[in-house]
Amino acid sequence: MEAEPAPLPKAVVLISGNGSNLQAIIDASSSGELPLDICAVISNVPDVKGLERAADAEIKTHVIEHKKYPQRELFDVQLIRQINEYQPDIVILAGFMRILSKDFVNQYLGKLVNIHPSLLPLYPGLNTHKRALENQDAEHGVTVHYVVPELDAGPNIIQAKVDVSATETQESLAKKVQEQEHIIY
Repeated sequence: MEAEPAPLPKAVVLISGNGSNLQAIIDASSSGELPLDICAVISNVPDVKGLERAADAEIKTHVIEHKKYPQRELFDVQLIRQINEYQPDIVILAGFMRILSKDFVNQYLGKLVNIHPSLLPLYPGLNTHKRALENQDAEHGVTVHYVVPELDAGPNIIQAKVDVSATETQESLAKKVQEQEHIIY
């Protein structure tokens, strides 16, 4: 008698936009390359392409608009309620453009991962490509890391590097980095 295969880890993915990283995760999950059951995709912005990508893959979608909540903590309470309906093993931030409260992060500590477009600890926060170019860095990249209450300060899981040419622009560098994002995330 054959043993039942172990259930796949359950994931909820949080997005705010186009969902190109979400699509890479969906594709890797569908092919079996990434053993993951994506239970739901939640966006804080309505009518974004990422929700369409999830729906096309027959993944449940939800919208919780942060603008409808006067305080960050109230938004986070609603987000936690929605996520917890799925009892995920992992919560993936894939272009989720909200800084989460300390209480939210602590709720999922050790299960919350993010992708950041720099080689952390370099350039936490925004405008990473601009800062790398201003500093004339020879290389730049992307980091997948665990989320902790301090912004972009959690332990790194994996990084991918790209070379920065002398003629690089923010747009060309962003494109190079995004290509690596889709490989490692």
